[in-house]
Amino acid sequence: MIQKSRTPLLQTQDVGDRVETLMLHPVIKAFLCGSISGTCSTLLFQPLDLLKTRLQIVQTTQPGSKHIGMLSLLIRVVRTESLLGLWKGMSPSIVRCVPGVGIYFGTLYFVKEHFLLGQSPTAFQSVMLGIGSRAFAGVCLLPVTVVKTRYESGKYGYPSIYGALKSIYRTEGHKGLFSGMAATLLRDAPFSGIYLMFYNQTKGLVMKDDMDATLVPFMNFSCGIFAGILASLATQPADVIKTYMQSSPEKFRRIDQTVILILKDYGPFGLFSGCIPRALRRTLMAAMSWTVYEEMMAKMGLKS
Repeated sequence: MIQKSRTPLLQTQDVGDRVETLMLHPVIKAFLCGSISGTCSTLLFQPLDLLKTRLQIVQTTQPGSKHIGMLSLLIRVVRTESLLGLWKGMSPSIVRCVPGVGIYFGTLYFVKEHFLLGQSPTAFQSVMLGIGSRAFAGVCLLPVTVVKTRYESGKYGYPSIYGALKSIYRTEGHKGLFSGMAATLLRDAPFSGIYLMFYNQTKGLVMKDDMDATLVPFMNFSCGIFAGILASLATQPADVIKTYMQSSPEKFRRIDQTVILILKDYGPFGLFSGCIPRALRRTLMAAMSWTVYEEMMAKMGLKS
């Protein structure tokens, strides 16, 4: 009787050990760390993303308002939609960014461990790692990106994320769900590649083995700020094009056509509308995400 009673217990323990081993797989750890860091940064910086989108959209909906400033728009949103209006589009942002950042960091960790064998990447390798990981995550979550952009534009009144996806598919087909894909990838993939290159190279210059542990998060954040500013400026035109194509797909159908219309109506500066809030958000969000991610990975005993 005693032996019979032990067998199920041992089997249960074996199953539990296998489940624990699965859940603690390094790639899963990287995914979870990335998702948590993405949650923190998304909650904090969503207002900047909304302002960026509105600054770009206002050019197409309100002629003569091309010079509206970020502060004026901020006051307008708070006055007409309340303070919580700054977090409009929060649901699709969470649905997109949280798993998106997790997929990005999980893919990045997997590729580094299997192809670079955990070695520090060169500048070129950093660019390719960032581009590949972000492209994979971006394609997986592009339909939610479309919904997020339309929520923030203020032009659509979708009842829910599911309702928005269903409505877009019914009226525009699968092309609507993936509208602006090329522009999105041209924005996000190069941003991640450029960011990761500058981030890794800057860390290699300023981080020392004997550095005080209390300074490490601050230095990581500082390196992220520097890398984010450069990457944001380099990819701003693609972000403007992406916003136009996803918010008004009936008018802006191709990248070349969108560029011509923007240049015709607003000149070269039209490709940099919303630059300040986007640079602030992307820079701070990326810096915070990487700082939180690296700290959490270190706590788990993994090299990020």
